[in-house]
Amino acid sequence: MRPTTCVVSLVTLSLLHATSAPLAEATSTDDSYPLDSLPREVSPKGKMECPHVDLVRYHGDVVRYHKPVLVYVGFKERLTQFEEVVREVAMEVYGRPPKVIHHAGTYNCRRVSGYPVLLSEHGLGNGIDVVGFDFAPARRVAPGVPRSLRREFQVRLGKHWDATSGVAALHARFLRTLASRLVQKGIFRVLLGPAYPGHKGHFHLDCAPYRLVAI
Repeated sequence: MRPTTCVVSLVTLSLLHATSAPLAEATSTDDSYPLDSLPREVSPKGKMECPHVDLVRYHGDVVRYHKPVLVYVGFKERLTQFEEVVREVAMEVYGRPPKVIHHAGTYNCRRVSGYPVLLSEHGLGNGIDVVGFDFAPARRVAPGVPRSLRREFQVRLGKHWDATSGVAALHARFLRTLASRLVQKGIFRVLLGPAYPGHKGHFHLDCAPYRLVAI
């Protein structure tokens, strides 16, 4: 069995436990990506040794990250595209882009949580966990935006994803529009969010050799 096939079958199994996901699929991909040929199967126990890949420290070009990310050099290009979408959606909803993107980690040599025989894409610097966005103060707000948002404010998945009233509902609109736009754009192959177990407070975005969407 090829490594890619193994990964797809195991991820498909995980979807049986994510029936609440509004959009969920696990399929192989037709496009190519430089890391596709690397095996993802690892020993379930013992010390991890992740494959060597070219890593780069990246601050963000379109929107900066609250602290630099360490990622595979090819994944950096995907992050730049991600930042462009973040800016686009934020301009539509708030009339201004975020000051920084908050993340919970990129490179981390470890196994997939719940699947000890699989290497996490974080172990290749090929994934990022996004928890929210910080916005700087503005001199004025765009039409339809509450005046209270002239001040600096934060948007967090864990706090705002399910909001239905007040300013928080606007933040929910931003997050859900962003998620939908990212799925449409196809920048990442794997997009996980609150609908997927263990991802209530963040978006996990990566370029694994299969497609899995559960936002």
